[in-house]
Amino acid sequence: MNDTFIEKLLEKENGRQNSVINLIASENYVSNDVMNAVGSVLMNKYAEGYPGKRYYGGNSVIDEIELLCQKRALDLFGLSPDDWSVNVQAHSGSPANMASLMALAPIGATIMGMELSSGGHLTHGHSASATGKIWNQVSYGVSKETEVLDYDEIARIAMQAKPAVIIAGYTAYPRQVDWKRFRQIADQCGAYLMADISHISGLIAGGVYPSPFAYADVVTTTTHKMLRGPRGALIFSRNDERKLSKKIDSAVFPGIQGGPHMHSITGIAVALYETTLPEYHTYTQTVVDTARALADILAGLGWRIVSGGTDSHMILIDTWMNGRGVSGKRASELLEERGIIVNMNTIPFDTRAPSDPSGIRIGTGAIVTRGATIDGMQELAKKIDGILRG
Repeated sequence: MNDTFIEKLLEKENGRQNSVINLIASENYVSNDVMNAVGSVLMNKYAEGYPGKRYYGGNSVIDEIELLCQKRALDLFGLSPDDWSVNVQAHSGSPANMASLMALAPIGATIMGMELSSGGHLTHGHSASATGKIWNQVSYGVSKETEVLDYDEIARIAMQAKPAVIIAGYTAYPRQVDWKRFRQIADQCGAYLMADISHISGLIAGGVYPSPFAYADVVTTTTHKMLRGPRGALIFSRNDERKLSKKIDSAVFPGIQGGPHMHSITGIAVALYETTLPEYHTYTQTVVDTARALADILAGLGWRIVSGGTDSHMILIDTWMNGRGVSGKRASELLEERGIIVNMNTIPFDTRAPSDPSGIRIGTGAIVTRGATIDGMQELAKKIDGILRG
């Protein structure tokens, strides 16, 4: 590389990634095949529009790649193209959610999503996000006693607010979601049901977490977490008289984006192929098994695990514990100093500021990609415990 400054920084970051224990729940490691696809000649092509309907010439091969990516996305979740469509062009999860809401809810309408402190995402209608400025968010949370979803309370809020869209699926909620119950609630109040499975799509594909596809109208996911692809997103929508796929396609382009990142879409296609390999199911099961083991061991060492455990790759730990521990920010700093990377995170009913909350969020997806097993969780938990207790 002629740019020696960037070359040195790339080498530095590569060294960092190879020397740490990465417990960030929203990160993972791509294969060399995915990386090569993203850094390929596809970087050079502009492909504004959709297959067969491009605004630039020279896109015959591009069309084949995008159609293949769409087919692999539908096949991954066992979806028939007669019943479902998928848009693969959203640059990431936030624009995917924005485009979906644009297709489902008129400007100014009410949408319903989980409050941020309980595990919801900014793009589910939080006031700091454009989604909270364009639409009116009515939020729901978790039970104060159990720290899990209270579906009767969610139904009560929905019937009172009558939202256009109910969003289920979260960024920091470690337990299983009852998709069927959400469908019933949405039907009762006349709302679309949108499932954001960005964190758990790989677990669903691997058969170790319940699927929302029998119940949701629209399903969104990023591709760079448990699917181990490049940064991008998928938007699935039902094919019926509501023509949701057409509305979503228009919302993505020309609604909020120009040309798609075809190099990323190619990398996504490769990652989707890799999920069909036999070892992928084993990978997802190991991810969940290690997360549960790590949560149980940390609880045994005296740390409070939010909601009492996990059903996914994700664990929320209350490090503050009424002042007996350390803040989430300080916990993250202490762990990073010793080569363990996590992110600070709010916990339900947090009394501390989001900039220095009461907890941390950890995940096992990345470490299992690099070979971690249940056998290593005892040592990892003891290391975390020793660092945080000083």
